[in-house]
Amino acid sequence: MTTTSSGRHQQGGRTATGGSCITNGSYGNTWLAARKQLGVAATGELSGIDSWEHNVTEAAATVHERFMRETLQLAERGRGRVSPRPLVGSLVVRDGIVVGHGFYQEPEPSHAEVRALREAGAQARGATLYVNLEPCAHYGRTPPCTTAIIAAGISRVVAGIRDPNPQVNGHGFTQLREAGLEVITGVLAVASTQLNEVFIVNQLERRPFVHLKVAMSLDGRIATRTGASRWITGTAARAAGQALRHRYDAIAVGVGTVMADNPQLTDRTGWERHRPLVRVVFDSARVRLPPDATLVQTARQTPTWLITTTTADNAEHLARLARCGVRILAVEADDRGRPCLATALERLFSEGISSLLVEGGAMLAGAFVDARLIDKMTCFIAPRLIGGTTALSAIGGTGAPTLEETLQLTGVTLEQVGTDFALTGYAGRTIIEALAAARVAEQRFSL
Repeated sequence: MTTTSSGRHQQGGRTATGGSCITNGSYGNTWLAARKQLGVAATGELSGIDSWEHNVTEAAATVHERFMRETLQLAERGRGRVSPRPLVGSLVVRDGIVVGHGFYQEPEPSHAEVRALREAGAQARGATLYVNLEPCAHYGRTPPCTTAIIAAGISRVVAGIRDPNPQVNGHGFTQLREAGLEVITGVLAVASTQLNEVFIVNQLERRPFVHLKVAMSLDGRIATRTGASRWITGTAARAAGQALRHRYDAIAVGVGTVMADNPQLTDRTGWERHRPLVRVVFDSARVRLPPDATLVQTARQTPTWLITTTTADNAEHLARLARCGVRILAVEADDRGRPCLATALERLFSEGISSLLVEGGAMLAGAFVDARLIDKMTCFIAPRLIGGTTALSAIGGTGAPTLEETLQLTGVTLEQVGTDFALTGYAGRTIIEALAAARVAEQRFSL
């Protein structure tokens, strides 16, 4: 996303008018830096990542892809247990046999590659190491993975994508090559990018990855004209929605949704996560969040954060919410007196939130769409018609004035979920460009 002096935000060649607060942000410069890290020319053409030529036979390519799929499956096992760090899996393969494997998970600081090498032991010498994300080349909580890989005597490293972290970003591959190792990249690069889409946006835009989720009827309604909304979609779709919650650090709704539905907003999958799901309520300067809402009454058991504006004048009400355990985050207001979304995302990121699932309602969803701050969207669509001119639509906000200025999703998939359908696509420019670069890398690998 780039920010122009007029306060309009470009997305995929389209523009959308947002609040004046956006023009004060640094996303324009961040985006240009992101394009350089992705290997994307300023003109919009791919300048290429890892432009060296790979001399890989078709048979070898098939083998590399097979082991990389296993690597990605290993990395996925860290889901819910790594944020804000990336999902990484690694295999050590010798003579076609896996002799070591590992995946990253908290609180153990050891990286996936080191775990795999530790299991392989002496069999790592002369073997091939597979990893979905470039090995780190810097000192952090642990020494560089590249040092361990070289010391173990690995002869070849097969990787999915570069690590967008500026401290790595190609340096890992360079160190391995300079040490005489063969390095092959771009293997299942698209799948590797999708696996770490949150981490990529975090590193390149310095804000949380935002996923908008809506459940609606075939005609785009989220409630009837009388306000009835439970349940538009079936049990399978609702279970899929819970699975989505498990993937994210925080879930967000507008205060109107809290007042209308009094939701719990919890992760009820029962799956392990190393940090609790944070519930975020977007309010306004008026501060309408009811003290008797379930979110407030359970704030000491499950983190609940209220985002309001620095101009909020209801100090007594805020103090009451705080006494219940609600954390108050005040950010600058937009030109409508509501929290500036870009600033709110920056604040959430500074508080350790790397991913945000926006669930509703229509006005909050519309505000994120208007501001072009959506990276991904999932619509659970029930094959039923609600109708009615006063029935609530899924997306509110100002909306696009022309068809040319609408927000276009790319990489769209459609999947049947029980009796309903899930449509998912990408809307954020950074992740769209990352996926485009990954496709080029995959093509180079397969040549």
